[in-house]
Amino acid sequence: MSTRITQRELENYLWGAAVVLRGLIDAGDYKQYIFPLVFLKRISDVYDEEHAAALDTYGDDELADLPENHRFAIPDGCHWRDVRAVTENIGATVLKAMRAIESANPDTLPGVFGDGDWGNKNLLPDSTLADLIEHFSTQTLSIANLPEDELGNGYEYLIKKFADDSGHTAQEFYTNRTLVHLMTLMLEPQPGESVYDPTCGTGGMLISTAAEVKRQGKEWRGLKLYGQELNYGTSAIARMNLFLHGITDGQIAHGDTLTKPAFLDRKGALQTFDVVLANPPYSIKAWNRDAFATDPYGRNIWGVPPQGRADYAFFQHIAKSLDPKTGRAAILFPHGVLFRREEAALREALVKSDLLECVLGLGAGLFYNSPMEAVVITLRTTKPAGRRGKVQFINAVDEVAREQAQSFLRETHQAKILDAYRGFVQVDGFASVATLDQIADKGYSLAIPLYVSGAKAAGAGAEVDVADALTSWREAADASDDAIANVLSLLRGEVTA
Repeated sequence: MSTRITQRELENYLWGAAVVLRGLIDAGDYKQYIFPLVFLKRISDVYDEEHAAALDTYGDDELADLPENHRFAIPDGCHWRDVRAVTENIGATVLKAMRAIESANPDTLPGVFGDGDWGNKNLLPDSTLADLIEHFSTQTLSIANLPEDELGNGYEYLIKKFADDSGHTAQEFYTNRTLVHLMTLMLEPQPGESVYDPTCGTGGMLISTAAEVKRQGKEWRGLKLYGQELNYGTSAIARMNLFLHGITDGQIAHGDTLTKPAFLDRKGALQTFDVVLANPPYSIKAWNRDAFATDPYGRNIWGVPPQGRADYAFFQHIAKSLDPKTGRAAILFPHGVLFRREEAALREALVKSDLLECVLGLGAGLFYNSPMEAVVITLRTTKPAGRRGKVQFINAVDEVAREQAQSFLRETHQAKILDAYRGFVQVDGFASVATLDQIADKGYSLAIPLYVSGAKAAGAGAEVDVADALTSWREAADASDDAIANVLSLLRGEVTA
């Protein structure tokens, strides 16, 4: 008999596990232990549900256990009830069960449970693990009780809660979902297309594309989803997240996208995609600039970014990953990529490529747990004829809501932005269209106030990024030195004369 779990019950159930762990381990580490246990509980309960259905059909337990009756294989001794029955060395038992399940499903589940330190009794004593397992045993996570979409939404809720709890590090694995939805709507993914996120975190952007296609009543299961994530534990969560949203064909790879991109074609070149959505880590300094200068995948199409900022390395990786005919991308960046002098040559090459479609400036707080203002940049490999040689600028800095210390986009904000973006129109004080020649006349700066009347400079009234402030100071100092040198040169000329 099915007992449907409401969304509120699900949220309380999931967050209740974090309450068990609170004070015992760092909040940033909750996800390493809670997500894998939820996934183990889910596949165990679904296995039982499938077994019961097959038993009704065949009337035989052995037949009901045949692999063809189950989505995932669960070896003997690895079911949730087996783990629950153990009272000593629980962590070791959990880890053994998880690894055995991964091995029994080599095409779908290798590494999916992540790399949590389950055997560390100082971190997770038997009593704590027993409490956690008993807590999760209070609900049956069958599909009848909890359809895929609902459990997936619960997972997203938990991801956000962990982001709230773990502070600024949340940017590594969580992007504001209302902003993700806007970026998805801008690119309009279609059934059967390939979608890629080179820094996918927990997979939210990939899931957003499937959800949007499904919302439109179109065939969403044919989407081909690809993601790569540097953090091993986070990449495992992304894989679990896709499974729990009913996405079985998604490919999530672990590794450094800049050093070793995971998705290559048969010739060893970068695989290309119809849609790319990304929120790369911004302005990272610890990256291999020398290797990028001689990149075997030809990603340095605009040049080599400065060591202190890898933003344009990710930017070029994304540009190189676009399908030559259908490719389009939406990328979340800090505003600095629009005007920093040290990236001027890269920016000029970007503009001249005519891939750049739109520069969308958004309000503060949409970078998770950061007061910075965000910018979404869209690229398109095949622009409509009327948009070639042109770039749209949108100043949506005021199109943001803030409640309970969280910034987000309302549907009205999204609609206003989308109307301007899709119409590629001029709207006084909000949107404008500039030709490449006009951008060249402004020194290839993409700063929005240069193109949209009334737009304020990014960061006005917000917390200042120290690195950007230092860069601005150095630029001003250099300009001052140049001016003094020019004056001295003129004076010398007059004295000589």
